Amino acid sequence: MTSTRDQALANARTHFDHGDFQADLAKRIAVPTESQEPGRRSELYRYLLQEIGPWLRRYDFAIEIFENSDSSGGPFLLATRQEDDQAPTLLTYGHGDVVRGISEQWRDGLDPWAITVEGDRWYGRGTADNKGQHSIVMAALAQVIETRGRLGFNAKVLIETGEEVGSPGLQALCDTQTEKFAADLFLASDGPRQSPNIADISLGNRGGIAFDLSVNLREGSRHSGHYGGLIEDPGITLAHGLATITDKRGRILVDDWLPKSVPKNVTATLRGLTLDAGDAALVGPDDWGEPGLTPAEKVLGWTGFIVLAFITGRPENPVNGVQPDARARCQIRFTADVDEEDLLPALRRHLDREGFPQIEIRQAGHATFPAWRTDPDNPWVDKTLESMARTLGYRPNLIPNSSGGLPSAIFAHALDVPVIWIPHSYGGCRQHGPDEHLLASTTREALEIMTGLFWDLGLD
Repeated sequence: MTSTRDQALANARTHFDHGDFQADLAKRIAVPTESQEPGRRSELYRYLLQEIGPWLRRYDFAIEIFENSDSSGGPFLLATRQEDDQAPTLLTYGHGDVVRGISEQWRDGLDPWAITVEGDRWYGRGTADNKGQHSIVMAALAQVIETRGRLGFNAKVLIETGEEVGSPGLQALCDTQTEKFAADLFLASDGPRQSPNIADISLGNRGGIAFDLSVNLREGSRHSGHYGGLIEDPGITLAHGLATITDKRGRILVDDWLPKSVPKNVTATLRGLTLDAGDAALVGPDDWGEPGLTPAEKVLGWTGFIVLAFITGRPENPVNGVQPDARARCQIRFTADVDEEDLLPALRRHLDREGFPQIEIRQAGHATFPAWRTDPDNPWVDKTLESMARTLGYRPNLIPNSSGGLPSAIFAHALDVPVIWIPHSYGGCRQHGPDEHLLASTTREALEIMTGLFWDLGLD
């Protein structure tokens, strides 16, 4: 009997419907790979050595573990299946680490380290970000191998364990191991769809940079009765400094942070795109952010500024004193149309002009991702869209770049390879917070999408 694409898709559905995919994912969710917690470092190794590595070896992938050249990052796994030196090579990627479980904040009956099924939702830390998504990719590769007996192309699977702390060491690894990671196409799954019921592909990501703004005026606090209104209050100074960065409705006032020109094909794509997070609580007011832009343009084609935290004194135990200092952790999200090297210098110039030379700026460690956008005219983009349309019965959305931070630029620059992301989560998945979940219906469809895509890649 000749194997067919339809047969591979049917096998993918069976793999899901019989609970095999859920069982594999449950074992991965059970490993508490919190990369932000130093005490979990052994779990990062366990995830790669005891779960991912053995699973991929079953499909004739050769496994190699790379130690991280950066002590703040975790190990890497590279799995390689070399079928034909003349065939194209796919590099796919995922991250096995997750953000903190914060189990005390999850709803009663939910455990971040176990899958809990409630209707269409599968709860658990990493279900959406990113264990569920790279598990979909791995399972789809397996369906093609089992149905066809081969992929028809060479495949490399890279799993890192430090994405949630900024991917330390990933750039160095790609720079020093270029030959081992060489590929014709980078294609992976991470992040949310723009609408839970419509598949899309993304050609890169917005960049992100985190930094601290601080005002440090003196040693120790001073009695608020004797000195309040007399000496400078760092909390007030910093609050007013922050208020110069945007207006009261979030429109950015630092001109050098904004895109100077957005390509016409990008603008046209975003104008016709509807965002649907699948959660009514995430619908933003029309008057927040840059006036005149659609929601898609605001989050995918523009710069965003966010205050992540602000503190002066001890809010949990305040004293009657004028505080000595104040600090805010902030973040900028930006597109490939912005000069990222000038973001913090531009802020320095802006604060000085506004009369706040006492506000210090310090970049926050590794918390940076560069922006990237693959050329929409790249032939791999058309191939991907055509394959997905064949599986789905409709043409998926083409997104110039995702809104979140991803290491697209690292792979694009170091390996000179087109970068494509196919996300399988949705905006309401609550990743990075309590009650993270994946939608079962989307996951089942995603297995079909990726299986069909890998089948089609093997026809060249």
